[in-house]
Amino acid sequence: MKLLTYKTADTEPRLGFIHNNQVIDMEDFGDISNFPLPNDMLDLIDLGFEIIEEITEMISETPENFFEEISYEMEEVTLLAPIEKPRKNIIGIGLNYTEHVAESARTLDTTGKLPQKPIIFSKPPTTVTATNTNIIKNTKLTSQLDWEVELAVVVGKKGKYVSNADAIDYVFGYTVINDISARDCRREGQWIVSKGQDTFAPMGPYLVTKDEIENPHNLNLSLKVNGVEKQNSNTQFLLFNINDLIEDLSIVFTLEPGDIIATGTPSGVGAGRDPQEWMYDGDIVEATVEGIGTIVNTIKEI
Repeated sequence: MKLLTYKTADTEPRLGFIHNNQVIDMEDFGDISNFPLPNDMLDLIDLGFEIIEEITEMISETPENFFEEISYEMEEVTLLAPIEKPRKNIIGIGLNYTEHVAESARTLDTTGKLPQKPIIFSKPPTTVTATNTNIIKNTKLTSQLDWEVELAVVVGKKGKYVSNADAIDYVFGYTVINDISARDCRREGQWIVSKGQDTFAPMGPYLVTKDEIENPHNLNLSLKVNGVEKQNSNTQFLLFNINDLIEDLSIVFTLEPGDIIATGTPSGVGAGRDPQEWMYDGDIVEATVEGIGTIVNTIKEI
């Protein structure tokens, strides 16, 4: 199921899902089904993945004409980030594709050695923005704005000391994140100033539930700047895959429903190019993950 957070000219943010290329309001669908459903993505996730199975069954049993009064055409809605306000920082994973390790060593203060354990950082909830919004480049802070397309994992249930074999059971679904990075804002090797500025985590366009993704470790991901492809790879090349990450992270801290794990970016970032490339006012960046969709953002200098 493709879930989304959306608004119209007449509504506050609402939860919906895609059905027959239309947006169906989740709460309204619950009303016509006599099955109360939430109007917020985090509230839905809190109900557990089983709720998706129930909703899917209800959809299959609902006559098509019942959807008419609770549906919108795609052009009638504005897509928001699937989880507009995460409860906690987004969990970022650094240097998680082998070729990205190599390119980072050429131009950034990294060693070039393959990490023996996942490199963990975080991005505050205020980094989140939606597709078709501006990424703010604060020119007082950075002149080196960079891109990083990533598959993001949304956790579906509480987990501590999760085994590798059971890790996927803790996944609710997947989305796309562009891990925007200000390369000249790293401080003594720490990354949060580089990666934690407002709007530095464009996310969306949908949250796709895990039953829709046959194999999350075989998804193409790519990125374009002004229509020119800069990154193109596949999640099969993750150094630490989703199972590895959930196992490791759950040893460090308790994972909770709604937690977001950005799994890392492949090679092709601006900092790794010769000469280096950065994003400037008016540039348009498109990040795509197979089976989920594309997020499009415009750079806005202030």
